[in-house]
Amino acid sequence: MAGFENYAEEIREIELEIERKGIVLGIDWTDDVQVRALAKEALDQSAAEIKLAASSPFDRKLMAKVDLFGLAGIMLKTMEECAGVGFECHGGPAWKAFGKALWAEVELRKCNR
Repeated sequence: MAGFENYAEEIREIELEIERKGIVLGIDWTDDVQVRALAKEALDQSAAEIKLAASSPFDRKLMAKVDLFGLAGIMLKTMEECAGVGFECHGGPAWKAFGKALWAEVELRKCNR
């Protein structure tokens, strides 16, 4: 139910996990080109990659990437929910960089339909 969620806490938890996955993957959140490529890959993630990660739990980078891409969806949904109740929500540097890249990629795809 919108309006009863603790968005600030959710955002902190999501960003902490984004930062952790970024460390495993060696992401430089200030590198716009790298983050934009990551956002594109997140939106293109296939079921085959998810299945591969589930069957190869020892590939920490692949697992971190799949987790990060899942967090991207949660992050976008959280921002949409916040907007729906009348406020803008965002986290720190990693959240802002990834969110900006994700929204830019989403908008590009809308224009290319």
